[in-house]
Amino acid sequence: MKHTGLRKPLALTALSAAMALSSLPAWAVTDQDIMNDTKTQGEIVTNGLGVQGQRYSTLDTLNASNVQQLRPVWAFSFGGEKQRGQQAQPLIKDGVMYLTGSYSRVFAVDARTGTKLWQYDARLPDGIMPCCDVINRGVALYDDLVIFGTLDAKLVALNKDTGRVVWRKTVADYKAGYSISAAPMIVKGKLITGVAGGEFGVVGKVDAYDPKTGELLWTRPTVEGHMGYVMKDGKQVENGISGGKPGQTWPGDLWKTGGAAPWLGGYYDPETDSILIGTGNPAPWNSHLRPGDNLFSASRLALNPDDGSIKWHFQTTPHDGWDYDGVNELISFDLVEGGKTIKAAATADRNGFFYVLDRTNGKFIRGFPFVDKITWAKGLDDNGRPIYDDANRPGVPSESEQGNSVFVAPSFLGGKNWMPMAYSQDTGLFYVPSNEWGMDMWNESVSYKKGAAYLGAGFTIKPLNEEYIGVLRAIDPKTGKQVWTYKNYAPLWGGVLATKGNLVFTGNPEGYLMAFDAKTGEKLYEFQTGSGVIGSPVTWEMDGEQYVSVVSGWGGAVPLWGGEVAKRVKDLNQGGMLWTFKLPKEQVVAKR
Repeated sequence: MKHTGLRKPLALTALSAAMALSSLPAWAVTDQDIMNDTKTQGEIVTNGLGVQGQRYSTLDTLNASNVQQLRPVWAFSFGGEKQRGQQAQPLIKDGVMYLTGSYSRVFAVDARTGTKLWQYDARLPDGIMPCCDVINRGVALYDDLVIFGTLDAKLVALNKDTGRVVWRKTVADYKAGYSISAAPMIVKGKLITGVAGGEFGVVGKVDAYDPKTGELLWTRPTVEGHMGYVMKDGKQVENGISGGKPGQTWPGDLWKTGGAAPWLGGYYDPETDSILIGTGNPAPWNSHLRPGDNLFSASRLALNPDDGSIKWHFQTTPHDGWDYDGVNELISFDLVEGGKTIKAAATADRNGFFYVLDRTNGKFIRGFPFVDKITWAKGLDDNGRPIYDDANRPGVPSESEQGNSVFVAPSFLGGKNWMPMAYSQDTGLFYVPSNEWGMDMWNESVSYKKGAAYLGAGFTIKPLNEEYIGVLRAIDPKTGKQVWTYKNYAPLWGGVLATKGNLVFTGNPEGYLMAFDAKTGEKLYEFQTGSGVIGSPVTWEMDGEQYVSVVSGWGGAVPLWGGEVAKRVKDLNQGGMLWTFKLPKEQVVAKR
């Protein structure tokens, strides 16, 4: 079954339709299912394998002693010519896998056989303006709905059995540069989504909708000066300016086009009842046009899920002049120090620093570099604020000439970009996909025009080493020590999974799904998928056996923005495949 947005679905014979529907069991994803996702080994109903986003599985049938025997059992092709980057994390419910592909497509696949049950293709307008490829990172499941965001900034809810549209909602104006690429999330019965578009001078925001109807419940702009509101009896009720007065940390009217888009989405911490979400770059990139901290760009925010109000913020790069964003995932975990348990959260920022925060109030606990070279800052002060090296901020441009160029590390693609890290409850380590690169960067004059790029900067990205760019790092959040590293020739651009079986899974652009010993970093397994792996692997149990699935398909920001780095990956094949693996029953052995 294939459905196309704004069109009627392709016809099916009555017999084939009945067979397809009868093969699907009735189910409804509840709020309790979502909250218990880490405990239910036979399904995955959240992006991040749990609302806190740790990407950790308690399954251990597959482990460091037998992972060498992991075998592919089926592969599903997304088909067509719409390859590009495939960055989705699959969700699994009652033997059916739900995932997205490039160009805002959704697939329902039989998890036992790889047979396609239905497909939905959003009918995208010609004028979409995605910054960083036509990717999509996944769906949300709620009740009997499969919900996702589109590149023309809509939310679409599909019937889980048929793929038919139940409701469709415009979130923002794509002609102004807005889009949605992140998987939405469900928090306390609310559908939460951010928006992308910071490179076009949009105003970032987080919205909450009724997942069953698409009705807007509240909205929270993420640029200081803009008013948030909740909906009551069909009317907008002001819910406070987002953290300050207009222009308080922005000069003039630049806050009206300030960027700060929460384009990666977020996670939820039930212990503090907070949505933890990051915001992107301030607009324009040229920092000389906007002196000040430019809140709430390049920040982590804790939002009240009931009304969207900001509980606290932590800004990783105040007055960002390098497009370092602050969207990278903030993962909740318990930090035990001095006999005390601290409700903590950790993030590996694009700016090259790893931060540990108190998630109850956003206070800085510690921070340290997690990449080899950082030039834009000399370190962090006692509050986690960067100590700038002003010689490495791009110079002031004139109206006719660009400013002085500087070489900066990391590059604007970051010490770590969107690709989610994982936290192991067994080792207490974070497994961070990172990259070693820098950039020549200069500022240019620019003015805002709706729907046009709003950068005011130019750049050329360069690798820092001949032998490698990507580095998978096992990091101790207590000390900053890197327990082990794995170096990869091409940049790492895919998510990470940790399991109780002492395993860490990730993929690389060269096409390999890889598994490592979580304690030592020894590579134990690899499988060539035929295209770059930049999605996020998952594992689950079905019929008493443990499975692993990952999406394969090279693309994303690196080949589009990569400068000299793009030369390393120019010959890599695009693709669109969903691979699923399992361990043969006779290979199940004791854990080591």
